[in-house]
Amino acid sequence: MHKDIKESCQKRLGRIEGQVRGISKMVEEGRYCIDIVTQISAVRAALRRVEEEVLKDHVAHCVEHAIASGDKADQRQKIAELMDVIQRSGR
Repeated sequence: MHKDIKESCQKRLGRIEGQVRGISKMVEEGRYCIDIVTQISAVRAALRRVEEEVLKDHVAHCVEHAIASGDKADQRQKIAELMDVIQRSGR
């Protein structure tokens, strides 16, 4: 993973961690259900953005390297992994 992408993801994940702690506190305090669900949705969206950033980096480096290498087995493996993770994230 490129250094700048790694740093960006770490910052985002730190904010998400804070959001999750906030949700836990909301539950503990018995806050309004819709407010809690709204915050859960915000965390999901933030995690999706991190996921997209990591996948873009993966394609830009790992998949691109496999294609440039000419190694057909490595190419098939990287594409299969990518397709598998895309299918799983769609659920």
